[in-house]
Amino acid sequence: MTANRPIVLILTSDPAFSREINAHWPGDRALRSNAPEFIVLDERFSRDLKGNNYDLAIADASYYEKRKHQYKNDKSKNIDPEIDTNKSAQIESLKQALVAAGKPAIMIYSNSAPDSSDFYKLDGDLCELRGEPEIWPAMAGLIGCEILRRCQAESRAREAEQTRAVTEATATLGRYMIEMRINVNNALTTVLGNAELLALEPGLPATVQAQADAIRNMALRLHEVFRRFSSIEKELAVAAREAGKKAIHATAGRS
Repeated sequence: MTANRPIVLILTSDPAFSREINAHWPGDRALRSNAPEFIVLDERFSRDLKGNNYDLAIADASYYEKRKHQYKNDKSKNIDPEIDTNKSAQIESLKQALVAAGKPAIMIYSNSAPDSSDFYKLDGDLCELRGEPEIWPAMAGLIGCEILRRCQAESRAREAEQTRAVTEATATLGRYMIEMRINVNNALTTVLGNAELLALEPGLPATVQAQADAIRNMALRLHEVFRRFSSIEKELAVAAREAGKKAIHATAGRS
């Protein structure tokens, strides 16, 4: 889901359908920074859906029924048998495309659909909604808003889990380094002491003297690094105590 504005894909070839969705979407979109961006696509192109391009799809599943009724009401035309026989197959194809895209979707059927005994039906991430006159746009908007809120909450939860995993790994490494600090310091003290003793030996060749000085200097640098670890450990302990005090005060303030 995009960080600022989720994308709602409206699948329809009927301009009135998309206008109804826009008009009845809850809230004032001009005043909401996280209001969705609506994109309209002809539902006949649903086979090309890609779930990474949108957050919620709202599909007009009554398209083929509308066409059938148009033919019935127009006496100058014969009913196209293909429209009648392929209606269910086309709707099923639309449904399969939405499921395959892997994103939440709402399919809105005609109120006269023969299998529309229930007002809505949930099938995984797919909500099938009966197109009750006057109320279906508002219901689609309310359900759509709840779906987007759920998706945003799940996205934040995944991000928090990823952050927790990284933080936990870093903390584990930090604890290990702190625990090993004493052993490393003991080893560095030994290296430093021997380097200084070696440097004090009379008559050393210049190359050996330079090597002894280099070992001594590197040991001192490593010693300073681990001293900084000790300082960080103390700072973290103080911060933890302060955080605990603030949590106690906050809990007391709410009680």
